[in-house]
Amino acid sequence: MRACRRQPVPHTPVWYMRQAGRSLPEYLKVREGVPMLTACATPDLIAEITMQPVRRYGVDAAIFFSDIVVPLKAIGVDLDIKPGVGPVVADPIRDAKGLDALRPLEPDDVPYVTEAIRALTGELGGTPLIGFAGAPFTLGSYLIEGGPSKNHDKTKAMMYGAPELWHALMERLSTIVLEHLRIQVAAGASAVQLFDSWVGAVAAADYREFILPHTRRIFEGVEGVPRIHFGVGTGELLGVLGEAGADVVGVDWRVPLDEAARRVGPGKALQGNLDPAVLLAPWEVVERKAREVLKRGEAAEGHVFNLGHGVLPSTDPDQLKRLTDLVHEAGRAS
Repeated sequence: MRACRRQPVPHTPVWYMRQAGRSLPEYLKVREGVPMLTACATPDLIAEITMQPVRRYGVDAAIFFSDIVVPLKAIGVDLDIKPGVGPVVADPIRDAKGLDALRPLEPDDVPYVTEAIRALTGELGGTPLIGFAGAPFTLGSYLIEGGPSKNHDKTKAMMYGAPELWHALMERLSTIVLEHLRIQVAAGASAVQLFDSWVGAVAAADYREFILPHTRRIFEGVEGVPRIHFGVGTGELLGVLGEAGADVVGVDWRVPLDEAARRVGPGKALQGNLDPAVLLAPWEVVERKAREVLKRGEAAEGHVFNLGHGVLPSTDPDQLKRLTDLVHEAGRAS
């Protein structure tokens, strides 16, 4: 929390995106036979999976186990998460009538979120819990494309060709996302992260025109906790991401943190940014690369060590444990 607020820290804090799952054998065991969206709506399972990496690695923060499409499912959008594919939407939104499916989110739509967070804050003690949500562009892309997309062509076609419809969609999604984050903060989340996973697909000028106003509205509406903003492939967007209103800008592995600090500008902490694939290499490579990230992170006003994207499923959990210990030791304040 202090690093997010650009305050002095005894050591560089560390947590990992997708630390709650995928590579952990204990996660695979409790998820066996349980569909993703069922797991995300079961408070006991949410709490157990969220705690697993905290117990195993000793990371400095927990990340709430959920999925970015949970609030959409909660308001009645017909979607499912298909293994090996991702979110698949039965009726993609391609016109104004499709917006009718997007009613505002209410706390009673996601009681399992509130219940799980309250249980977790008791179990975590002094370890912060990070809540999260998907950003409007990324959620909008799934809704427009009907599922994952390599080029986001239908999404961009709406953005460029039907700007009024686009902004109406972003407005509705912003309302849903903001309420989802507020629910998590009200239940006890210590910080929040907005994932705009696919926003690296747009140019900086287009981000400023079509996305920034909606992202800014979300961050302005979340009060009292540090706010983190992360996207993949956003090296060319770091400057405008810094304008969106978050306290911390997440950086993927493509841009060194000292250069990212220059692009983002003053007044922000940075999060990142070891390439997740490095963890598949021998330990001496992991150590060298991690020390390089820590060194470059000294250029930031605050630094939260993380990967440049999520933990890969084939990652050896022992590598993450050794990495956590290394960051805590090598990142100590002198």
